[in-house]
Amino acid sequence: MASLPRPVPVPVRLDLDPHFRPCEPLEGEELYPNGIFEFNVTRLLAYIGTAGRFRAEPVSLDDIPYAGKSEMLNELAVVAADLTRPVVLAEIAPGRYNLIDGHHRAAKARREGVPSIPAYRIHCPEHVAFLTSTRAYEAYVEYWNSKADDASVNYSWRMRGNRGSCGSRAVGIGASRSGPRHGPGR
Repeated sequence: MASLPRPVPVPVRLDLDPHFRPCEPLEGEELYPNGIFEFNVTRLLAYIGTAGRFRAEPVSLDDIPYAGKSEMLNELAVVAADLTRPVVLAEIAPGRYNLIDGHHRAAKARREGVPSIPAYRIHCPEHVAFLTSTRAYEAYVEYWNSKADDASVNYSWRMRGNRGSCGSRAVGIGASRSGPRHGPGR
């Protein structure tokens, strides 16, 4: 008997939270800039460590093909990288994850021929609270929603004729059942 394909979830749209507080960096905190989207990695890692529900999973380096290939990586840090320490992948668009912590580990794994590394996948909207500016937050919500709308259109197209079309539902950043509402604060 053939199995049915698993349903693909319709991405959730984000509402702008008028009470959003940026996760402003303190001196010495590690940041990951990704265009306008700058994340406070130090506080995100602290959150992962204290939340108690994140589990590292093996992720193939083929799934993060760009990771660890930068010529700007510090060679001493690559050599010293601990491959047992999970990297962090943040869901930047529905179903698409970017490496925001662990480039040196990924580089070392590639050089040593290691096929996969442990990783935490941080789903949207949990990582949004760790954006470092209101401007980045507002731009991220707009970017995410455009990608969620594209995915919803694709989902509706696939479902047409089977179960009808599905739209996405709107929730606020604070609607995450498990993430912080307005950022980690200080």
